[in-house]
Amino acid sequence: MHLIIRTLLISLLLAFGTVVSAEPLSVYVTILPQKFFVQRLGGEHVRVSVLVGPGQSPETFEPLPRQMAVLSRAALFYRIGVPFEDAWMDTVKSANPRIALLDARRGLTLREMEPAGGHRHDNDHRHTHEQGDPHIWLDPANVRVMIGHLRDQLIALDPPHASAYRENHARFHQELLELEQEIRTLLSPLKGRRFMVFHPSWGYFADAFGLQQMPIESEGKEVGARTLKQLIEQARAEQIRVIFVQRQFSQSQASALAAETGARLVSLDPLAESYIENMRQVARAISEAYQ
Repeated sequence: MHLIIRTLLISLLLAFGTVVSAEPLSVYVTILPQKFFVQRLGGEHVRVSVLVGPGQSPETFEPLPRQMAVLSRAALFYRIGVPFEDAWMDTVKSANPRIALLDARRGLTLREMEPAGGHRHDNDHRHTHEQGDPHIWLDPANVRVMIGHLRDQLIALDPPHASAYRENHARFHQELLELEQEIRTLLSPLKGRRFMVFHPSWGYFADAFGLQQMPIESEGKEVGARTLKQLIEQARAEQIRVIFVQRQFSQSQASALAAETGARLVSLDPLAESYIENMRQVARAISEAYQ
């Protein structure tokens, strides 16, 4: 009898030890908001690494050799849709043929990026991103679509934890719905208003909540003196009191424009990791700019 009990205890301990020591699913993402999404769905069952770190820009980023080494051992690469990813895809797949690839743009309609001033002329067909505006995560409705595909991919790679992924997805999905309604209520009095930004990151956000962004930079480059003068006139005409900048880009032209118009600079970070709170802060900042 004692032998049977002892054998059962050893079996239970071994089984428990196997569960505890099981390796989390290794997931590599491009930007910090994606890390937030993966962690909210995966919890303790995932280990997430990020290519573009705090303060870095996906526009100019190049992966380090050590990052490529870690990526070559990952189970999943969750890409966001920025140009440097295309340049490295063949290298990633050759180094890790078994890696699963999930494109965050799947199922989404991409918008075009505005030129400087927010006006596109009939003869202006140039785009910094030929495949569309990559800042898809800045509309909570897009994120709801994204996490649905992410849930399915995590389940496919790690079926034993499928119920956890489904439960976490349901909670996060509801939180995104509540976030969207909260922002819509806050910004509804500003419907149709335009806000000035340095880099055109906020197009999806603006579209989602009835606003329009007016970028200062064009084609990923600072604008010339003539365009800057036009922007100054436009800012004065529309009584722009706040210019939104981000730390990943130079603020020299935004500062010059602010000095000429009496506007103040406010920093927004589209790449902040704490997605829910960051979106609230962005909405509050835009709302306060018109008070």
